[in-house]
Amino acid sequence: MCMLYFFCFLFPLTVLPFTAEGFEKEVKPSFQYSVSMSEPSDHLFHVTLYCEGLKEDTIDFKMPRWMPGYYQIMDYSREVSNFSANSNGKNVPFINTDGNTWRVIPGKITSFSISYDVYSFRNFVASNFLDSTHGYIVPAATFIYPYGNLDNPVSVKIIPFIGWKDIATGLDRAEGISNEFTAPDFDILYDCPILIGNLEELPSFKINGIIHRFIAYNPGTFNRAQFISSLEKTVRAGIDLIGDIPYDEYTFLGIGKGYGGIEHLNNTTVSFDGSGLEKPGAITRMLKFLGHEYFHLYNVKRIRPYELGPFDYDRENRTNLLWVSEGLTVYYEYLIVKRAGLISDEELLASIESNINTIENDAGRQYQSLSQSSYETWDDGPFGNKPGEQDRSISYYDKGPIIGMILDFSIRNATENRKSLDDLMRFLYRHYYINLNRGFTDAEFQQACQDIAGISLSREFEYVYTTKEIDYSTYLSYAGLKITEELDKNTVKRKFSITRQENMNPFQLSIFKSWSGN
Repeated sequence: MCMLYFFCFLFPLTVLPFTAEGFEKEVKPSFQYSVSMSEPSDHLFHVTLYCEGLKEDTIDFKMPRWMPGYYQIMDYSREVSNFSANSNGKNVPFINTDGNTWRVIPGKITSFSISYDVYSFRNFVASNFLDSTHGYIVPAATFIYPYGNLDNPVSVKIIPFIGWKDIATGLDRAEGISNEFTAPDFDILYDCPILIGNLEELPSFKINGIIHRFIAYNPGTFNRAQFISSLEKTVRAGIDLIGDIPYDEYTFLGIGKGYGGIEHLNNTTVSFDGSGLEKPGAITRMLKFLGHEYFHLYNVKRIRPYELGPFDYDRENRTNLLWVSEGLTVYYEYLIVKRAGLISDEELLASIESNINTIENDAGRQYQSLSQSSYETWDDGPFGNKPGEQDRSISYYDKGPIIGMILDFSIRNATENRKSLDDLMRFLYRHYYINLNRGFTDAEFQQACQDIAGISLSREFEYVYTTKEIDYSTYLSYAGLKITEELDKNTVKRKFSITRQENMNPFQLSIFKSWSGN
């Protein structure tokens, strides 16, 4: 499991030379990277990979085409330039066989180095960024891997630009070396972004003795104590839901102004500019955003579809179940912020309302099912149709949380409120992650839902696998809620509102209270 470190450098750093020893006996393959940034205004990371112990006379080195958590082909190799291979001052031949593969031909040489530059200009959590102020490394966009060797351990040395004192990353620190980090395999390496510069650490907090930190580049001006207090409540609500903390330390990494958030095993990278948090509703939106990325450490990083791991970094890893991984995480971002006492009942209902209004005014709902939306996101994008295209797709970010609510209320109604979707998530975590150490299939997920409910949920899963119109009234009534519809004359769109029924019966009231955390 990777740990996060935040270091201050008090003296200049140099690259340690790579040496090979023990060639008379079998040597296990070794892969050591170094990353430097001597002219950050050029937006170039210089990467060197030292390889030792590879016995093949021809080896393919690949740059991942995507990164876990962002389900789009990124073709990171397009930003690579000045590729070369060398051994003891002599060039090692190579061929660029396709867009993301370099075939290196060392012959009988078992120790050699590869060097290249990576252009890093897009300020986005799934892309590298480097300028005169700071650097952000997406490992999948930076470190090539030797084909067939993803299970081997890796080390990374970071050589910051002069004057940059801090490194924050999810990699383990190499013993006795402040700027060198290790990973047991490439999957962990690719799961641990690296933020470099003169960073700021906000007040930390502990839950059950486990430290939680927020480290950011240029986080802006805001009430730090109030923000961290609210974030702690949000994190605690997420932990209470699952009942386990599967990491030794957790860190929120704020990359500054930019776009998006990406989840990882013991950290998340998020675009963050605290200067706007004083605006009405801004802190609630930020806490939902951070709650979403935090809850992903359970849902998708550990509770996951079968197809999402081990990863194939060379092509799409398609699954029908991103509506579970992303859609149910949206649903739980609402609930954990509510259960943390940070939003009202009305704000909780308004969040669900927003998803309903979006999906019901999306013509794509008549053409694409929720499972198809999950599978085809690699083509359509995470939010459905691309601009200018005919609307024949939907976003699992909108329909997914609606189905989460439907399953939740169905389970509560069927079990007389003794069970809920929370019990399903805990079961998936214990059974598939802890006990079996694997993901679940479509059929296994549906069966688990039905086992928790004690009844068939085939009707409810029609909303997943077909384009059948949703019967909102029935499911909302289980919690004493009702839905109304009117036409917005200004936008000519249907407008849906959710309110509490005037005369809830005791059973409906019990469901509503336990669901909302009242």
